[in-house]
Amino acid sequence: MNAVSNGTASNGGGTKTACVIGAGFGGMALAIRLQGAGIQTTVVEGRDKPGGRAYYWERDGFTFDGGPTVVTDPACLTELWEATGHDMAEDVELMPVKPFYRLNWPDGTNFDYSNDHKKLFAEIEKLNPADVQGYQRFLEYSAGVYEEGYLKLGSVPFLDFKSMLKAAPALAKKQAWRSVYSMVSSFVENEKLREALSFHTLLVGGNPMSTSAIYALIHKLEMDGGVWWTRGGTNRLIAGMVRHFERLGGTIRLADPVERVHVESDRAQEVETKSGWRERFDAVASNADIMHSYRDLLGRSQRGWRMGKRLAKKRFSPGLFVVHFGLEGTWPGIAHHQILFGPRYGGLLDDIYKTGVLPADFSLYLHHPTVTDPSMAPPGKSTFYALAPVAHMGKLAVDWAEIGPIFEKRILDEVGRRLIPDIHDRIVTKFHYAPKDFATDLNAHLGSAFSLEPVLTQSAYFRGHNRDDTIRNFYLVGAGTHPGAGIPGVVGSAKATAGLMLEDML
Repeated sequence: MNAVSNGTASNGGGTKTACVIGAGFGGMALAIRLQGAGIQTTVVEGRDKPGGRAYYWERDGFTFDGGPTVVTDPACLTELWEATGHDMAEDVELMPVKPFYRLNWPDGTNFDYSNDHKKLFAEIEKLNPADVQGYQRFLEYSAGVYEEGYLKLGSVPFLDFKSMLKAAPALAKKQAWRSVYSMVSSFVENEKLREALSFHTLLVGGNPMSTSAIYALIHKLEMDGGVWWTRGGTNRLIAGMVRHFERLGGTIRLADPVERVHVESDRAQEVETKSGWRERFDAVASNADIMHSYRDLLGRSQRGWRMGKRLAKKRFSPGLFVVHFGLEGTWPGIAHHQILFGPRYGGLLDDIYKTGVLPADFSLYLHHPTVTDPSMAPPGKSTFYALAPVAHMGKLAVDWAEIGPIFEKRILDEVGRRLIPDIHDRIVTKFHYAPKDFATDLNAHLGSAFSLEPVLTQSAYFRGHNRDDTIRNFYLVGAGTHPGAGIPGVVGSAKATAGLMLEDML
């Protein structure tokens, strides 16, 4: 991997050239598709390591993934290698995770969530025997929205309103205007089961109470494809993508943030970085935050300025507060992915998405990779992170430098109370990552962890377009475009964007 490459990328001669800004999952997936199709592609990344939100840290022998840590639909990833006659196993080892998640409530109830239907039905029966039949109907519904929303539309660009109208009847038939929680509630009665079947939208930045019921497709995605872990961490999946991209002849430039995309005559002409590197390309695609892409990188063009103003009026998903910690000891009884629900569900979601309150209670996602992959920590030790969704900085204007250490302790206290009583005595190393860090390190608007909130009025055509409407050789990829956040979402956006770019360039 080249920290800085001095190779040129010119649109002279016969070889077409492209620049991808940002080495996150979406950016790398797009770059692999372009390079594999014969477009000489350069990826420019501002941070010292590739990955975007899939950054990582190594401290005191522990490896801490920044996220995302849930790998679903591995087929969308293996396709990136297969398209050029390679096998992803050359670069990446995926390990199955069972159960997918262990859900825990304050009253001590545990629910192991997996695609082993016999075991899953037994878990549902423990909560409410009558809901087994309702769950089976929900699974049928989830399969239907998976077919319409993911298989048919997940990697299709929505560039005009006509394309939205064509999709509308199928989405209406699936009651897309209803929320995931509302739809789940129409199938099952038990409140804990309603939470168990609706919390997934939080993993892509959506409020279960307002995110379109189409997102119930995540359940079917997991049931069919499973939940996986990359040996060595999610960072190893990114490293494998970079290795494959370079194998195909691509160039990656690290630790040199893009500061400006030069636009002339409604075309993106050149990319300029902080170091002064400046290069001309036939096409430019941004995997950066959508607001940063328009307001900052394209901000000196009329289109960039106007889109920045328009995007500022949209709803952005919440921030995240993540406590990373390494502990003495091992915990085979703590699942790889654990959800610790708090005493409230709807009210807590209101605090995060509506009122912008930093609540006294919280629900946590606890990540414990060493139960699957001990290589993430020194022998006899364990790697964890505890993640709490919080309102973004536009709603919650606190000083995270001051509040962070207090909130960190409260989260560790809760993990201790629920699972590891002597947690503070066992801590070897710890640090936290707040919305302010997302804003600083990732240029995330308002510190949002997932870009635009995935509500129906900000989906498909109403999300960032994979190809800009005005600057015809400027493209978007990643969470701010269709279909949205999450690994399958951004890899799907890369497939849609690559299709447009290759159609335009070849």
